[in-house]
Amino acid sequence: MPTLLDHLQKAVQGRSPLIYLYSPEENRLLDGVRALADTFPEALPVYVWSCVQGFSGLGSAGDTKAPVDALRAVLASDTRGIFVMRDLHPFLSEPDVIRALRECYYAFREDPDRMVVVMAPELVMPESLKKEIYLIEVLPPGDDQILAEILRVRESYGVAAFAEDVLDEMVLACKGMTVAEIGHVLHRISRTDLSVKDDILEEIFSEKEMIVKKSGYLEFTPPRWDIDGVGGMDNLKDWLRKRQAVFSRDAVASGVPIPKGLLLMGISGCGKSLGVKIISSLWNVPLFRLDMNLVFSGLYGSPEAAFHSALSTLEAVSPAILWIDEIENGLGMEEDKITIASHIFSAFLTWMQEKPPLVFVAATANRIHALPAEIIRKGRFDQVFFADLPNKKEREEIIRIHLQRNGGDPEDYDVEMLGLLMEDWNGAEIEQAIVSARVDAYSEGRSMVQKDVTRSSSLIVPLSTTMEDQIKGIRSWAFTRATPASKYGSKARTR
Repeated sequence: MPTLLDHLQKAVQGRSPLIYLYSPEENRLLDGVRALADTFPEALPVYVWSCVQGFSGLGSAGDTKAPVDALRAVLASDTRGIFVMRDLHPFLSEPDVIRALRECYYAFREDPDRMVVVMAPELVMPESLKKEIYLIEVLPPGDDQILAEILRVRESYGVAAFAEDVLDEMVLACKGMTVAEIGHVLHRISRTDLSVKDDILEEIFSEKEMIVKKSGYLEFTPPRWDIDGVGGMDNLKDWLRKRQAVFSRDAVASGVPIPKGLLLMGISGCGKSLGVKIISSLWNVPLFRLDMNLVFSGLYGSPEAAFHSALSTLEAVSPAILWIDEIENGLGMEEDKITIASHIFSAFLTWMQEKPPLVFVAATANRIHALPAEIIRKGRFDQVFFADLPNKKEREEIIRIHLQRNGGDPEDYDVEMLGLLMEDWNGAEIEQAIVSARVDAYSEGRSMVQKDVTRSSSLIVPLSTTMEDQIKGIRSWAFTRATPASKYGSKARTR
């Protein structure tokens, strides 16, 4: 992978006097610029500007805190060198700043010993500068840089803080983090005397979770759900188990096709969200839910920029699972057409084709008629599953799980009878009946018994009754378009 110095040298070779370095890693960028300066036959001086201190070391340039004054000083000076403008992006909407940068471009393009470098953690590219600026998006540090930072921190403590056998896994765990973030977490690990591999990796993953939370629109979902604690959906479970070992860096290195994602559609309350959550626990990979309402809220800039930032953040912290709940709403879909978010929808489809291998996309959908062919065709998702109302065997399994969670012993209940009583119920309705039964029993100061569950069940009108026609339509649509998440039942089939 090309280094920052490689990219900078390409810009110099092309006589590009105006360079935009897009990255939050200011010190790393400055190191790269200084390394570039040293490659010239006669090393170039590097002058650094900020709106707080102005230019440092530019002689009698006067007050250069204002960006226009700083650029005027650069133009007026015949000093050779690299002029670094830190955090110039908030000023790039000002016409005089734009004009000053254009004048620098035309003044320096035939002078290889003078150039302006803009450094910014945000990408702000005025339309009138797009033809003049050479953009370099600086990616997070690679394996060699991460290892160098780990060894640097280890040596600073005078002892072998991290054992040799854990270094490779630490490098993988730190992928996507900045050098500064890596340094912070490594110092914290060293000072808290963490030496067990699992504890070290857990601390690094906690740091990555915090990084994602800072985005605001990505929510970390803890891996609390065990796959055996979910009733039914055996086809889905088998599919996930078979790919557990495949979703790994070893598999990537071996050239094994890595799972891209799955789409879980179906009837409301049948465990689609739970089916996504168990992936994280089974694969031991962090799960992040993308809140599309916040993406469209405008709190984080334009929806397009926020969506791109969310995807970039997930790429940086991979391996990770991206959860898009109710994808038909999140990407602005309506039945028979794509609405206001068609630009985001197109960007998402492109990203699905080109994303890094260790970002797995798990999407759920309720209004499956609203899903266009571009989403459900092979190549986007590895598999499309349909979650139907649980059959008799699955209902009994779900009842047992919820009885245990609510302090009951399934052996004390007639589970088969309860399963018949709850025919055509979804999992959420079964759970609510048992939860209500426990609340009723607790309010009377006694343990929950069969009669409590029977009574609470009689008060629930299932979705299969209130939405009978819609459920028939969903089943009819999904029958030839999706694989059942469940194995059992007269209509169940596998592919």
